[in-house]
Amino acid sequence: MSLIRALMIDVEGVLVCGRPSDGRPWASTIEDDLGLSVAALQQEFFSPYWNEIVLGRAAPVDHLKPVLAKIAPHLPYDDFIAYWFENDARLNIKLLEELRQQRKAGKRVYLATDQEHVRAAHLVEALGLGSHCDGIYYSAALGSRKPDQAFFKQVAALSGLRPDQLLLVDDPPANIDAARLCGWNAIHWQQGSMLFARLAAIEDLCPKNTD
Repeated sequence: MSLIRALMIDVEGVLVCGRPSDGRPWASTIEDDLGLSVAALQQEFFSPYWNEIVLGRAAPVDHLKPVLAKIAPHLPYDDFIAYWFENDARLNIKLLEELRQQRKAGKRVYLATDQEHVRAAHLVEALGLGSHCDGIYYSAALGSRKPDQAFFKQVAALSGLRPDQLLLVDDPPANIDAARLCGWNAIHWQQGSMLFARLAAIEDLCPKNTD
């Protein structure tokens, strides 16, 4: 048996890549579509509150509702969330097929992602990623986020596998570096990457018959 037993797959920029129609960032036309300033949204919501939310210390609604009331009083919270999730939903079909084959070959596949609770549930249920993986590890449930080493140590412990039996597939280089510092294997995912070739190259270096 090869050393790698489970693949830990990032979501944003790896499995989910922008708008379904064209792959552009989900907020590319939000000013025209919803009358909401991207700069104001970043300044008033994401910059001050997102880290707290994605670590599970606050719900999005706690901060987003008052922010929208301030910068876009015409825009209901539920309409904004629906727009966001519907426009951040382009699935990487080629990678999903590669993951299906890896699961068929006996490897486990998990989502390993920085998410708050509402979007994590949306990814698993509404987008259907739950049918493509064996589970999800996400920051709001863990209380830690990438690239903090605590995230990788918690995921390894919960998986029941050794760090060197895990493979992270992610796009920010900082996450790749942190995973490797924690003893994981890691693939830096970029546009046009193919999992099979990268995984085969890593497994060629792995000792065989290691459980």
